[in-house]
Amino acid sequence: MRWKPLTAVTLATCVAAALLGQSPAQAAGPTDALKLSRTTAVGVHNTYDKAKFAYLADALDTGVNLIEFDIWADSATRRWRVNHELFGTSNNCTAATTAAQLRTGARDQQFGVCLDDIRIWSDAHPGHAPLHLKIELKAGFDSRYGLGPADFDTLVASRLGGKVFKPADLKGSYATLDAAARADNWPTRAGLAGKVLLEIIPGTFERGNPFDNLDTDVEYGRHLRDLDAAGNLARAQSFPSVLDAAAGDPRTRYSETTIRPWFVVFDGSAGTYLNGSIDTTWYNTNHYLLVMTDASAVPPPIDPTSPTNAQALARINLLAGRSATVVSADWNPGTGVLGTVVPRG
Repeated sequence: MRWKPLTAVTLATCVAAALLGQSPAQAAGPTDALKLSRTTAVGVHNTYDKAKFAYLADALDTGVNLIEFDIWADSATRRWRVNHELFGTSNNCTAATTAAQLRTGARDQQFGVCLDDIRIWSDAHPGHAPLHLKIELKAGFDSRYGLGPADFDTLVASRLGGKVFKPADLKGSYATLDAAARADNWPTRAGLAGKVLLEIIPGTFERGNPFDNLDTDVEYGRHLRDLDAAGNLARAQSFPSVLDAAAGDPRTRYSETTIRPWFVVFDGSAGTYLNGSIDTTWYNTNHYLLVMTDASAVPPPIDPTSPTNAQALARINLLAGRSATVVSADWNPGTGVLGTVVPRG
């Protein structure tokens, strides 16, 4: 069956649903019955930025399917700090305990509070679309100060609880995450309603640090492997991502072959994936999740924040046809596409 691309008619249906009191994120659609691995959704880069959304709840209310945080393992405070720069804290997360406070509480909070905001918003919007939470660990983990992979899992579990779709949920009875993904053991989008899936990527500071010899992806890959060997995979809350587009199977970069089967999420520049040297059908065939970033920069480039609705829809459909699971950009709500979901491939 060939799927038709999303059109303005489909978008109008979502708008009508919103006017009737049902947000686009909750509106029933033809993609709800499809597995997560068979759809393409939209994400917003650095969603925590107050210049993009005054409050995190504003971003969530758009129906966007992926939100992104930059966090630092701060050894001084022994907390996870949310900020783009090396020093300070600046973000749109609020110190809220109720949904009514999501736009009134003090902003510039630690990551645990951001997770609280997501939980509170989720509770207020039962059955919302699956939410992909992308975490860039700017300087990596630091187990010396209680900021290692297990500590991260503990924080997420304590704040989001049963809302998290975990690696163990995908693995099921299969031997590894890779085996489960290849068997397309992903739930449908309807089956993931109200759930949050976390993806971890190595940070820019970490990757440029000559004294850091253990990258985030390798560290969390080992974490998953070892938890599974001990029968404790259910403790893990996140999926490590293979960062940067590459031809063939990019997991071959890992010299430890035992961690390769624990990576089923891939993340990189859309322009690189589409440059002609990469067969992106490999991701679709194996049912891996593929996040394509910098969607506006794909030739011909479109406005990075405010493309027209038609331009944004065309870009989503283009990348969906090239196996993207998530199309990520800096697009603002005015484009009218942040809640868009289309069939993949």
